[in-house]
Amino acid sequence: MKEINDIALVAQVAVFHNKRAFGQLVEKYQSPVRRFLLNLTSGDVELSNDLSQETFIKAYSNITSFKNLSGFSTWLFRIAYNVFYDYLRSRKDTSSLDDVVLQPQSSEPDAAMKLDVHNAMRLLTPNERTCVSLHLMEDLPIDKIAQITGMPEGTIKSHISRGKAKLSTYLKNNGYGR
Repeated sequence: MKEINDIALVAQVAVFHNKRAFGQLVEKYQSPVRRFLLNLTSGDVELSNDLSQETFIKAYSNITSFKNLSGFSTWLFRIAYNVFYDYLRSRKDTSSLDDVVLQPQSSEPDAAMKLDVHNAMRLLTPNERTCVSLHLMEDLPIDKIAQITGMPEGTIKSHISRGKAKLSTYLKNNGYGR
């Protein structure tokens, strides 16, 4: 039912240039896309917001290229994935995204835990971070992740396994899970 509604909204955008229909798609997928990009950027809120905005601009501009071969969400996450890697390739300086030092941005009780999770995610390779984010945080199955990333399913499973092991070790060493 969810996909049928998405397809109807996409059709309204593609055929009638209905911006309200696209607004509904943005409203529905904005949080998951931002969360995905936040994990890929190791907690850089501003960068993930910028990349999210670019993702939706590209989705709107290219909505007619959506062929319904996969779900709209898969297509949208593929765009977000490409936007993130385009950003990495376009960086002129030699500093790594992993060199970013994260500081708590609020006094929420779980801000420290969120910071620890983002710091743990920084230990992962970009491919591990992508696969772990999509599988564990966005609850996508392996076959959808394969469609988004273009990686073979076995490779995705390996990235998830290694990523989970690294996350587990880091979090246990920082007082979680005891």
